[in-house]
Amino acid sequence: MTTDLNTLLTALYVKIDDEIGGTRWMGRPPLLSDSELVCLAVAQALLGYHSEARWLRYANKHLSDMFPYLPQRPGCSKRLKLALPLLKRMIRELAMDSDFWTDTVWIADSTPVPCGMSRPTVQRSDTAGWSGYGYGYGYGYCASHSRLFWGLRLYLVCTPTGIPIMWALANPKIGEHEVLAAMLEVDADLVAARSGILLITDKGFASKPFEKDLAEQGIEPLRPSLKREKKRYGEPMLKKVRQLIESVNDTLKGQLDLERHGGRTFEGVTARVTQRLLAMAAGIWHNNLIDTPVARSLIAYDH
Repeated sequence: MTTDLNTLLTALYVKIDDEIGGTRWMGRPPLLSDSELVCLAVAQALLGYHSEARWLRYANKHLSDMFPYLPQRPGCSKRLKLALPLLKRMIRELAMDSDFWTDTVWIADSTPVPCGMSRPTVQRSDTAGWSGYGYGYGYGYCASHSRLFWGLRLYLVCTPTGIPIMWALANPKIGEHEVLAAMLEVDADLVAARSGILLITDKGFASKPFEKDLAEQGIEPLRPSLKREKKRYGEPMLKKVRQLIESVNDTLKGQLDLERHGGRTFEGVTARVTQRLLAMAAGIWHNNLIDTPVARSLIAYDH
């Protein structure tokens, strides 16, 4: 393990311990504390181990000085799913503790999270039937890669530096503007506490009723014009700005293996996607803490 990753995990452990104020467990505490579990999950994502068996073999050999006790593979997977609320909370806590939290420029986008690459995989999945009810897994189309996929879509609203503001997993059949509208409704207090939010999206989020709702919330939408529309205000600057969200998605997929999450159930996929978002947030938070020039660079922690 590199010294830089060691430093990040140490700072993250202290931060989590301060936030949760001790153990969440009744009775005898577990041998692996919640703070250690979250740090272990972040290290796994940063080091690129999407196989839990390989990860535990590596951790037992190289990380025993930081994590004296490591559970077996089934126990590790179970603890990660149970810790999902804590993982979500820490994403928000790290974001709020960074200098980027107050940024009023938000970028929204969605990206595929495939959960199966063959028809037999789809048929034997215990969530295969969910798509008919408008939630869970479903078939979707990825326009940027001109391909169909079976799984979920990750919706992410972040600052230009990549710090997550809000996020959600949804069935790819649901309209993009519908999901984003629901996300903004869930975090209505967060939106109300900001003034002058500029929300940058792509054409997939185009909807006149949605943009009317955004205006009522004090949010100014900025997106490319559709073919039949006149050129929209601020459109010339969009190309460079849109590259930022594509770069964030590339970090999640290229460095943090978002599409190789290994989840077999909806809960498992959710936990592993959250794990990768937390790893990215932790890297940005720590880079901001030590005043690194490129806030989203994970190179110091991924090998």
